[in-house]
Amino acid sequence: MTDNETPAEDQVGDRVAGLLLAAGGGRRLGGRPKALLEHRGHPLVEHAVEVLRTAGCARVHVVLGARAADVRARAALDGCTLVDNPDWEQGMGSSLRAGLGSLAATGARAALVCLVGQPGIGAAATARVRARFRDETSLASAAYAGVRGHPVLLGAAHWAGVAATASGDRGARAYLREHEAEIALVECGDVARPYDIDTEADLVHLE
Repeated sequence: MTDNETPAEDQVGDRVAGLLLAAGGGRRLGGRPKALLEHRGHPLVEHAVEVLRTAGCARVHVVLGARAADVRARAALDGCTLVDNPDWEQGMGSSLRAGLGSLAATGARAALVCLVGQPGIGAAATARVRARFRDETSLASAAYAGVRGHPVLLGAAHWAGVAATASGDRGARAYLREHEAEIALVECGDVARPYDIDTEADLVHLE
Protein backbone atom coordinates (compact mmCIF):
# COMPACT_ATOMS: atom_id res chain seq x y z
CA MET A 1 0.00 0.00 0.00
CA THR A 2 1.38 3.40 -0.96
CA ASP A 3 1.10 6.58 1.11
CA ASN A 4 -1.76 7.70 -1.11
CA GLU A 5 -3.83 4.56 -0.64
CA THR A 6 -6.47 4.19 2.01
CA PRO A 7 -8.08 1.00 3.27
CA ALA A 8 -11.46 0.45 1.65
CA GLU A 9 -13.20 0.65 5.02
CA ASP A 10 -11.74 4.09 5.67
CA GLN A 11 -12.81 5.29 2.26
CA VAL A 12 -16.39 4.27 2.93
CA GLY A 13 -16.24 5.82 6.40
CA ASP A 14 -15.31 9.14 4.83
CA ARG A 15 -17.74 8.94 1.93
CA VAL A 16 -20.73 7.98 4.09
CA ALA A 17 -21.31 10.83 6.52
CA GLY A 18 -23.38 10.39 9.63
CA LEU A 19 -26.26 12.87 9.84
CA LEU A 20 -27.89 13.09 13.25
CA LEU A 21 -31.16 15.00 13.57
CA ALA A 22 -31.24 16.38 17.11
CA ALA A 23 -33.09 19.68 16.87
CA GLY A 24 -36.52 18.86 18.30
CA GLY A 25 -37.91 20.61 21.34
CA GLY A 26 -39.56 17.61 22.98
CA ARG A 27 -43.03 19.13 22.91
CA ARG A 28 -44.64 15.94 24.21
CA LEU A 29 -41.90 15.61 26.81
CA GLY A 30 -42.82 18.83 28.56
CA GLY A 31 -40.44 20.91 26.48
CA ARG A 32 -37.35 18.83 27.23
CA PRO A 33 -35.24 18.44 24.08
CA LYS A 34 -34.47 14.79 23.38
CA ALA A 35 -30.82 15.67 22.74
CA LEU A 36 -30.36 16.48 26.42
CA LEU A 37 -32.14 13.48 27.95
CA GLU A 38 -29.74 11.33 29.97
CA HIS A 39 -28.99 7.79 28.76
CA ARG A 40 -26.26 5.65 30.30
CA GLY A 41 -24.82 8.69 32.01
CA HIS A 42 -24.61 10.93 28.95
CA PRO A 43 -26.92 13.16 26.91
CA LEU A 44 -28.75 11.24 24.18
CA VAL A 45 -26.99 13.30 21.53
CA GLU A 46 -23.61 12.00 22.71
CA HIS A 47 -24.89 8.44 22.65
CA ALA A 48 -26.19 8.83 19.09
CA VAL A 49 -22.93 10.33 17.84
CA GLU A 50 -21.00 7.43 19.34
CA VAL A 51 -23.33 4.97 17.58
CA LEU A 52 -22.60 6.58 14.21
CA ARG A 53 -18.86 6.61 14.84
CA THR A 54 -18.80 3.02 16.04
CA ALA A 55 -20.75 2.07 12.92
CA GLY A 56 -17.92 3.53 10.83
CA CYS A 57 -18.87 7.12 10.02
CA ALA A 58 -15.70 9.20 10.19
CA ARG A 59 -17.64 12.41 9.56
CA VAL A 60 -20.69 13.25 11.68
CA HIS A 61 -22.92 16.30 11.24
CA VAL A 62 -25.36 17.07 14.05
CA VAL A 63 -28.36 19.32 13.46
CA LEU A 64 -29.28 21.34 16.55
CA GLY A 65 -32.28 23.55 17.20
CA ALA A 66 -34.11 23.73 20.53
CA ARG A 67 -31.80 24.93 23.30
CA ALA A 68 -28.83 24.59 20.96
CA ALA A 69 -26.60 26.60 23.29
CA ASP A 70 -27.35 24.20 26.17
CA VAL A 71 -26.61 21.19 23.97
CA ARG A 72 -23.29 22.68 22.93
CA ALA A 73 -22.41 23.41 26.55
CA ARG A 74 -23.46 20.09 28.08
CA ALA A 75 -22.65 17.53 25.39
CA ALA A 76 -19.18 16.42 24.31
CA LEU A 77 -19.45 16.72 20.54
CA ASP A 78 -15.79 17.25 19.68
CA GLY A 79 -15.01 16.48 16.07
CA CYS A 80 -18.62 16.84 14.92
CA THR A 81 -19.87 19.51 12.58
CA LEU A 82 -22.70 21.27 14.42
CA VAL A 83 -25.42 22.66 12.18
CA ASP A 84 -27.87 25.19 13.60
CA ASN A 85 -31.43 24.95 12.32
CA PRO A 86 -33.25 28.20 13.15
CA ASP A 87 -36.44 26.71 11.69
CA TRP A 88 -36.47 23.64 13.95
CA GLU A 89 -40.01 24.35 15.13
CA GLN A 90 -41.23 23.60 11.60
CA GLY A 91 -40.38 19.94 12.13
CA MET A 92 -37.95 17.25 11.08
CA GLY A 93 -38.10 18.21 7.41
CA SER A 94 -36.36 21.51 8.10
CA SER A 95 -33.59 19.72 10.00
CA LEU A 96 -33.10 17.21 7.22
CA ARG A 97 -32.79 20.04 4.69
CA ALA A 98 -30.28 21.86 6.91
CA GLY A 99 -28.23 18.73 7.45
CA LEU A 100 -28.08 17.73 3.81
CA GLY A 101 -27.19 21.31 2.91
CA SER A 102 -24.27 21.20 5.33
CA LEU A 103 -22.94 18.07 3.61
CA ALA A 104 -23.19 19.42 0.07
CA ALA A 105 -19.62 20.73 -0.18
CA THR A 106 -17.89 18.06 1.92
CA GLY A 107 -17.32 15.42 -0.73
CA ALA A 108 -19.57 12.95 1.08
CA ARG A 109 -21.33 10.61 -1.32
CA ALA A 110 -24.07 9.49 1.05
CA ALA A 111 -25.68 10.48 4.33
CA LEU A 112 -26.59 7.95 6.99
CA VAL A 113 -29.52 9.62 8.74
CA CYS A 114 -30.27 8.83 12.39
CA LEU A 115 -32.72 10.31 14.88
CA VAL A 116 -31.53 11.32 18.35
CA GLY A 117 -34.60 9.88 20.06
CA GLN A 118 -34.02 6.22 19.14
CA PRO A 119 -31.39 4.88 21.56
CA GLY A 120 -32.54 1.30 20.99
CA ILE A 121 -30.96 1.42 17.53
CA GLY A 122 -27.27 0.84 18.10
CA ALA A 123 -24.10 0.46 16.10
CA ALA A 124 -24.88 -3.05 14.83
CA ALA A 125 -28.01 -1.97 12.95
CA THR A 126 -26.45 1.31 11.87
CA ALA A 127 -23.41 -0.48 10.44
CA ARG A 128 -25.63 -2.88 8.51
CA VAL A 129 -27.37 -0.03 6.72
CA ARG A 130 -24.11 1.82 6.12
CA ALA A 131 -22.69 -1.31 4.50
CA ARG A 132 -25.29 -1.06 1.74
CA PHE A 133 -23.55 2.00 0.31
CA ARG A 134 -22.43 1.45 -3.27
CA ASP A 135 -22.36 4.90 -4.83
CA GLU A 136 -24.23 8.21 -4.79
CA THR A 137 -27.37 6.56 -6.15
CA SER A 138 -27.68 4.24 -3.13
CA LEU A 139 -30.89 4.16 -1.11
CA ALA A 140 -31.17 1.87 1.89
CA SER A 141 -33.17 1.68 5.07
CA ALA A 142 -33.29 -0.42 8.20
CA ALA A 143 -36.39 -2.59 8.44
CA TYR A 144 -38.06 -4.11 11.48
CA ALA A 145 -40.17 -7.17 10.67
CA GLY A 146 -40.22 -5.85 7.12
CA VAL A 147 -41.39 -2.34 8.07
CA ARG A 148 -39.08 0.49 6.99
CA GLY A 149 -37.49 2.54 9.76
CA HIS A 150 -34.22 4.24 10.71
CA PRO A 151 -31.41 4.67 10.01
CA VAL A 152 -31.76 5.60 6.36
CA LEU A 153 -28.93 5.81 3.83
CA LEU A 154 -29.40 8.57 1.25
CA GLY A 155 -26.96 8.68 -1.63
CA ALA A 156 -25.98 12.19 -2.69
CA ALA A 157 -27.88 11.86 -5.97
CA HIS A 158 -31.09 11.86 -3.91
CA TRP A 159 -30.37 14.84 -1.64
CA ALA A 160 -31.94 17.49 -3.83
CA GLY A 161 -35.09 15.44 -4.25
CA VAL A 162 -35.32 14.73 -0.53
CA ALA A 163 -34.82 18.39 0.34
CA ALA A 164 -37.51 19.45 -2.12
CA THR A 165 -40.12 17.17 -0.55
CA ALA A 166 -39.13 17.28 3.13
CA SER A 167 -41.67 19.23 5.15
CA GLY A 168 -43.18 19.18 8.62
CA ASP A 169 -42.33 16.04 10.56
CA ARG A 170 -42.33 13.78 7.52
CA GLY A 171 -38.61 14.05 6.82
CA ALA A 172 -37.73 11.94 3.78
CA ARG A 173 -40.95 9.90 3.97
CA ALA A 174 -42.58 11.32 0.84
CA TYR A 175 -39.45 10.92 -1.27
CA LEU A 176 -38.86 7.37 -0.06
CA ARG A 177 -42.45 6.42 -0.79
CA GLU A 178 -42.03 7.65 -4.37
CA HIS A 179 -38.77 5.67 -4.74
CA GLU A 180 -39.77 2.59 -2.78
CA ALA A 181 -38.69 0.20 -5.51
CA GLU A 182 -35.13 1.52 -5.29
CA ILE A 183 -34.72 1.10 -1.53
CA ALA A 184 -32.63 -1.77 -0.19
CA LEU A 185 -34.34 -2.90 3.00
CA VAL A 186 -31.94 -4.16 5.64
CA GLU A 187 -33.60 -6.25 8.33
CA CYS A 188 -32.37 -5.14 11.76
CA GLY A 189 -35.04 -6.45 14.10
CA ASP A 190 -32.65 -9.03 15.51
CA VAL A 191 -30.14 -6.41 16.72
CA ALA A 192 -32.17 -3.26 17.45
CA ARG A 193 -35.39 -1.96 18.97
CA PRO A 194 -36.83 0.96 16.99
CA TYR A 195 -38.83 2.68 19.73
CA ASP A 196 -38.98 6.47 19.86
CA ILE A 197 -38.59 8.59 22.99
CA ASP A 198 -41.61 10.79 22.27
CA THR A 199 -43.69 10.94 25.46
CA GLU A 200 -43.23 10.73 29.21
CA ALA A 201 -44.24 7.06 29.07
CA ASP A 202 -41.31 6.35 26.72
CA LEU A 203 -38.75 7.53 29.27
CA VAL A 204 -38.82 4.02 30.74
CA HIS A 205 -36.55 2.99 27.87
CA LEU A 206 -33.71 5.24 29.03
CA GLU A 207 -31.01 3.67 31.18
